[in-house]
Amino acid sequence: MKRMKRVVGAVVGSAVGDALGGPFEFGPSGAFSARFPVAGAGAGGEMAGGGGWDPGEATDDTQMAVLVGESLLERGGLDLPDIFGRFQRWAVSEPKDIGLQTEDVLTNGSPWDLAAAVHFQVNRHAAGNGSLMRASTSAVYFAPGGRRVTMDAARRVAALTHGDRAAWEGTAVFHELVRVALDGAEPLAALPDILGAVHPDHRARYATVLAPDWHPGLATEFNGAVWPCLGSAVWALRTTESYEDAVRAAIDLGGDTDTVAAVTGGLAGARYGLDAIPGRWTGPLHVPLPGSGARVLRLPELLDLARRLGGSHGPGQAA
Repeated sequence: MKRMKRVVGAVVGSAVGDALGGPFEFGPSGAFSARFPVAGAGAGGEMAGGGGWDPGEATDDTQMAVLVGESLLERGGLDLPDIFGRFQRWAVSEPKDIGLQTEDVLTNGSPWDLAAAVHFQVNRHAAGNGSLMRASTSAVYFAPGGRRVTMDAARRVAALTHGDRAAWEGTAVFHELVRVALDGAEPLAALPDILGAVHPDHRARYATVLAPDWHPGLATEFNGAVWPCLGSAVWALRTTESYEDAVRAAIDLGGDTDTVAAVTGGLAGARYGLDAIPGRWTGPLHVPLPGSGARVLRLPELLDLARRLGGSHGPGQAA
């Protein structure tokens, strides 16, 4: 499979998982399969919307991922103040959904390099999955730079909104899993080496949720936290054999379904490529961008964004 198929699969796959999972957010386990019990050929109608979302509409997960990707392309690399500014314009433009922590960081009046730290100092809770959910575009962009570059970039983008290092490390692991998959290798086989690059203070926690014998039922926290979210996505990838089945498994876990499915979709898209994503799911897909002139990205625009992110932009070095 050509690398670009995997690149586009990661970005579009994350967006599709997000749009499919959004209507089931905070619902019970098994709700997706109960409503859409037939997988594979002949199935359809899953992009039905609901819960305030139109059919095929991506949530804040993909909206923020697009903002990150467009900043990387327009600024020619990692410009953290620019990304933060884009996030701020988006946050004050009445998106349908925005995480409580992310909203506070983006609107608390602190400068870009202090806002997340201020939030963490006050609340002492900042290990949500909000930096992980938006990481598909940056993972694709920085993959050519190798492990150190991509994991470092992940941490720096995550730190814009999340002051807890646990969120940085989870996002870094996702970046590296995508990089391995884009190279055509098996991402799950790389987990022991990847865990060796995780900060020592957080390595044991991630080793637990990424272990082959871990199941989301063993989680000690809600999957809105970064480590059970990533663990659930890796579990869905490990226990299935197709993009479609992985995303279905992720949504059927219940809870924070849009983000768990977005993370799963990014990993599965990188592993299986664009052609593995059902056309009945990509057809209705669209990404509104509040704060960006009423723009709405559909599949052609997402394909273009992904291809440019995965194109020959240099070594992927963080500025």
